[in-house]
Amino acid sequence: MEENNFFEKVYSVVRKIPEGKLTSYGAIAKYIGAPKSARMVGYAMNSSHNLGIPAHRVLNRNGVLTGKFHFPGLNMMKNLLEAEGHKIQEDQVMNFKKVFWDPSLELPPFAT
Repeated sequence: MEENNFFEKVYSVVRKIPEGKLTSYGAIAKYIGAPKSARMVGYAMNSSHNLGIPAHRVLNRNGVLTGKFHFPGLNMMKNLLEAEGHKIQEDQVMNFKKVFWDPSLELPPFAT
């Protein structure tokens, strides 16, 4: 799968994450048919900041802000999440399971 095509698939999913909801790199990878590509989803998020993609809503499987170093300023990701009502403690979303958005359950099957 070509990198640009993969990134566009990821972005199409991330654009659909509702405000106040969060998902994981792995959930996106699974939904687009590349279940072992969570790291590539992370790379896509790192490249998305000037594209209007809500990358701050994509975290690791435990709700940890592992992508925070790729945002301008160390607290930008945390600030964006807190502005949407999330409580963050030691770089982890406190109610991650409660606000988790699974694209495989919320969206129709991904068309490749």
